[in-house]
Amino acid sequence: MASIFTRIVNGEIPCFKIAEDEHYLAFLDINPLQEGHTLVIPKQEINYIFDIENELHAGLWNFAKTVGKAIEKVVECQRIGITVIGLEVPHAHIHLIPLKTMYDMDFRRPKLKFTNDEFVAIAKKISEALASDI
Repeated sequence: MASIFTRIVNGEIPCFKIAEDEHYLAFLDINPLQEGHTLVIPKQEINYIFDIENELHAGLWNFAKTVGKAIEKVVECQRIGITVIGLEVPHAHIHLIPLKTMYDMDFRRPKLKFTNDEFVAIAKKISEALASDI
């Protein structure tokens, strides 16, 4: 059975898309720790990040870097934190989390709640910042 992320890639489940190309997709986490918390995935369903072929793996990190720099432009933060956990969804993914403190990446913290319109607005701001650099 396809992972939830593969279903998002296939358009079966909507997402708040930030960026996409032939191999990668970035979208807002719907259970964010911080405003702008974004997930970056390879479109190819691969469970474990270290099982990704080298060229695709390097491209994933380059794509994440580009997205992270766009997030920094529009979300107040000191930097973007990065984590790969990979236990909650069997599809490799990188969390990009805007940080004001070290504790902003504590997944035990309550998740933020945003309305659909707020998610759309955040995604649009990040996408526009990304487009201005291309």
